[in-house]
Amino acid sequence: MIVLEFKLKGKAKQYRIIDEMIRTAQFVRNKTLRYWIDNQGVKLVDLYKQCAIMAKEFEWALKLNSMARQAMAQRAIFAIQRFFANCFRQETREKGIPAVARSTLDPLNTKLQAGRFLPTKDA
Repeated sequence: MIVLEFKLKGKAKQYRIIDEMIRTAQFVRNKTLRYWIDNQGVKLVDLYKQCAIMAKEFEWALKLNSMARQAMAQRAIFAIQRFFANCFRQETREKGIPAVARSTLDPLNTKLQAGRFLPTKDA
């Protein structure tokens, strides 16, 4: 994978928009991963369909274009494939289900408690 790094010089509003898009992309990845965990026999096409359903269900997910949503579903698929590859290896290291990515940015001012995001008193 090729990684390009660069510095941005922007305004606070531009940084907020970038952060919002990152959070939205992580939401799409997490939602497709959760869909795979909850439903058995889910195929690649079903995860792509789930992206379209999310765009209709959540208006802010619609702000992310379809290619970006499908790219995040593809990242979830890679995590699933890596999970199965680790399961079939003959090594004795830990094998766990793909983890849900947690953002360092907390858009809804929530905290993780007992596996669920609950709003804090500040929200």
